[in-house]
Amino acid sequence: MSFPYEEFDLSAVRTYPLASRRSKARAEDFARPVAPGVSFADWFASLPAILGAEDLRRVVAAVCDARRRGAGIVWGLGAHVIKTGVSPVLIDLMRRGYVSALALNGAGIIHDFEVALSGATSEDVDEALGPGRFGMAEETGRLNDVIREASAAGRGLGQAVGEYLAGLPAPFADQSLVATASRLGIPVTAHVAVGTDIIHMHPSASGAAIGDTSLRDFRYFTGCVSRLEGGVYLNCGSAVVLPEVFLKAVAIVRNAGIALTGLTTVNIDFLRMYRPQTNVVTRPVAGTGGRGISLIGHHELLIPLLAAAVLARDAAHDAEDAAGAPAQTPPRGTEGGAAGTADKGSL
Repeated sequence: MSFPYEEFDLSAVRTYPLASRRSKARAEDFARPVAPGVSFADWFASLPAILGAEDLRRVVAAVCDARRRGAGIVWGLGAHVIKTGVSPVLIDLMRRGYVSALALNGAGIIHDFEVALSGATSEDVDEALGPGRFGMAEETGRLNDVIREASAAGRGLGQAVGEYLAGLPAPFADQSLVATASRLGIPVTAHVAVGTDIIHMHPSASGAAIGDTSLRDFRYFTGCVSRLEGGVYLNCGSAVVLPEVFLKAVAIVRNAGIALTGLTTVNIDFLRMYRPQTNVVTRPVAGTGGRGISLIGHHELLIPLLAAAVLARDAAHDAEDAAGAPAQTPPRGTEGGAAGTADKGSL
């Protein structure tokens, strides 16, 4: 049967007082204007307590709290993070005790290696591919020798590259995450997908050695993840490899009876993608009393901003401790949000 053109009768619609409603955007959470010359801490506190700004505060709080409690903070870095020039910021965090372990993909190891040797990386693929020069830098190919020697010695890939760089008079070793980690005694693991990296095109590449050392690194990495109860895992700029590696490490740790209670997971990238959102932000913290947070933005902006906010927050805590004053509740609702869920980032 056909329906008629009949207007719905709205005379019985019920309303309620606006003040009785729970609203998610409130004036007290809005941004505050700042005057020229204010401190970074004051500027950061002026950001709205809404969506991405509030998520960033939660990450800052989680990292600072983990360090103060002696819990672990593990960083997983894709190669793009190194190419955006934030290694010095991360190295500073390493020296200050905000990095318990470092995980890279294969391209990350390569970019860091090139930076240490020459102070430059990120080849122009469009320019080099046509003439057949892409990926054929001689010095970069020497990584294959390091990997073969590591396999023969029963060492991990990241560990061996770090020791190799730390033992060289590399002119830019102070800009290298891997060399610095080796000197500081911070574990580095490398997680390689065979055939995806330029050194795999060199005749010196050994699939057996790459597989052996990268698998050993997976087990080292799993050992690090097993120590993350109440800690933080940050996946920065890896869309596929490291989220998959992290999920498998979590699965093994849970299989061994370690619950990873209170874990905070963070994904930092310029797009929200399936694997990081699912395998880092959502699944590992479900039902654990932990929290998953996704920060969307450019690495060259978000990572220095996160680092500066972490240092500012801990400096304020240190000043309060020195003065004997009780630590104040972080401003603008930093401790808000439901535990055990991934922050949805929507109004």
